[in-house]
Amino acid sequence: MKKEKIITIDDDPDILDVLELTLSEQYDVFQANNGQAGLTLVHQKLPDLIICDYMMPVMNGREFCKALKKDILLRHIPLIMLTGKGEVQDRISGIEAGVDDYMVKPFAPDELLARIRMILNRTSRSLDASPLTHLPGNTSINEELQESIDGGKTFAVGYADLDKFKVYNDKYGFDKGDDVIKELARILIKHVRDIGGKEAFIGHIGGDDFVFISDDTIIDDISEKIVTEFDEKVPSFYTKEDYEAGQITGVDRQGNKQTFGLLGVSIGIVSNRTQAITHVAQIGEIGAELKKYAKSFEKSVFVRDKRTGSTRIKKEE
Repeated sequence: MKKEKIITIDDDPDILDVLELTLSEQYDVFQANNGQAGLTLVHQKLPDLIICDYMMPVMNGREFCKALKKDILLRHIPLIMLTGKGEVQDRISGIEAGVDDYMVKPFAPDELLARIRMILNRTSRSLDASPLTHLPGNTSINEELQESIDGGKTFAVGYADLDKFKVYNDKYGFDKGDDVIKELARILIKHVRDIGGKEAFIGHIGGDDFVFISDDTIIDDISEKIVTEFDEKVPSFYTKEDYEAGQITGVDRQGNKQTFGLLGVSIGIVSNRTQAITHVAQIGEIGAELKKYAKSFEKSVFVRDKRTGSTRIKKEE
């Protein structure tokens, strides 16, 4: 596995040696002895985390942090500031500049490693999360799917997305479209968590595509409630005239003008109960086929893959 990169910046060579000794077994470590040299190194190496001293020549820790956070391509990199014992004002100044954490010198190596792991995990989740729904994104989704496969237990994956969403977005605008996506996310979170508990997982693939993972025995109940509640919410997405008409006029993907029905949600359920699931891509391929099949019903519905080999998909009603 590729090691994560950490840059350490300090004008004290003894501190740099201690950091190298502490970190080098788990991380690739690069070092600089002042803030300006450290900033140049950050541009060259694009590290996963930075550790820097507050008191340094040329550019101190606070100035370094402010310069880092001004750069849109670097501002996401987490930074741990090292300060002297009792230097409270330094810590306050560092936090105001955007520092993610600080440690007082001399520091305990085990505590530093624990803080690094915590910050890297938090940053990874934050970067991966959908900015619209704050649900885990594709990296976390793939990790959860792989863990489900490796776990050796029976599991099921629900792929959910919206029907007639493009034409809705075109007519009502992106803000209204985002509201619909957030409402679907809320419904998913509510029922997946209520029925599946903490062990269940919800992720946002992107746009109007979501995924949820639960025990196979409960995923039909979860899907039923998602479909039912979403349909109950549909009237609130439209003007009274459009909802009563039961359709809106729009342009299809080929540029042809036609009428479209109201929003719905389609869910395709992939399970290892009736067939072997050996890799993440296999789940995605089956899920895409199931969603396409579900959309053919022209209404909110969930379908389950009941194939043991190459037999046809069957609808859950």
